[in-house]
Amino acid sequence: MTSNKTIYIALGSNKGNKMQFLQSAIDAVFEKIGAVGKISKVYETPALGFEGDNFYNACIMVKTELKPKKLLKELKGIESKLGRAKKTKDSYESREIDLDILFYEDEVINEKSLIVPHPSLHLRRFVLQPLADIAKDIEHPVFKKSIAVLLEECKDTSQIEAIRIWLKNPKKSYSFSDFNFIAIEGNIGAGKTSLSKKIAQDFNAKLILERFADNPFLPKFYKEPERYAFTLEMSFLADRYQQISDDLSQLDLFKDFMVSDYDVHKSLVFSKVTLPEDEFRLYRKLFYQVYKDIARPDLYVYLYQNTERLQANIKKRGRKYESEIEDEYLEKINSGYLEFLKSQTDLNVKIIDISDRDFVKNREDYLWLLNEING
Repeated sequence: MTSNKTIYIALGSNKGNKMQFLQSAIDAVFEKIGAVGKISKVYETPALGFEGDNFYNACIMVKTELKPKKLLKELKGIESKLGRAKKTKDSYESREIDLDILFYEDEVINEKSLIVPHPSLHLRRFVLQPLADIAKDIEHPVFKKSIAVLLEECKDTSQIEAIRIWLKNPKKSYSFSDFNFIAIEGNIGAGKTSLSKKIAQDFNAKLILERFADNPFLPKFYKEPERYAFTLEMSFLADRYQQISDDLSQLDLFKDFMVSDYDVHKSLVFSKVTLPEDEFRLYRKLFYQVYKDIARPDLYVYLYQNTERLQANIKKRGRKYESEIEDEYLEKINSGYLEFLKSQTDLNVKIIDISDRDFVKNREDYLWLLNEING
């Protein structure tokens, strides 16, 4: 999964319902570009360099996976959708919405179509003041000075006044506030780890990832399943207990909730498929002894994908020991999960079919999935 980049965007409007244009722009940024982390106050300032109505200005911090040129293209698309027409003259003029990239991480870009950091940000109080609200300590990668220092040194004497209306963060409509612990589950290759990481990044959650890659018996199991099935499941039993006990007991005061890419009860699903009946009965007895006091998730999300998509995802991630997994095995695991979930009357379960979605590459699909989880 592509890592998120921290970017800062300036917003301005001096035509029509200025506050609504700013809010609509932020909503569109969330939908097209990435999660909005911080939003400044809104400031009223006079038009600079031309005669026109006063501007409303603000700045936002955003986490995005988009490259700089793709980011610029999306911002221009948002401006156009909100009614901003192409300039009719070379000088400044009034506009419904103006969106400028101020910083893209600490990168310095100097191309014909894009200059980052924005070449005039240090000269404009209407940019520096809202930027200082949310990023006063970040350093300009060219001037090597913080935003707070640049604001103090700025020679722009334009009047600037904060207004008592606040812009809303659109991610708050996807609320996880009712949950302390969410488990994302699914078959091999369903995307549970990718989704857990995205939710943790976007919604300030503590991330708990299964440490399956360290299990020495997993590659052996895929080669000789009958020989290593019981050994594998017993090792998972011990490893998952130790990990989940540690992770659930270590509270993080700076996180809002916990999200995990597994639930310990997956051990029962896989062991029922891989073990003979007598070994499974023994394993199940041991499982309930070990896990009798482990907390259950407040929400259990099962990502369903058809076998064809699962195989494509498995092939794409390129783990050698998974290369020979057969369709029949994946289908048994899917059936095992669904059978298990039907019996869990005391568990808050949401089964979501994502076979025709790609929430990793397509933000629209990701937001659809968040809606399904919150619905």
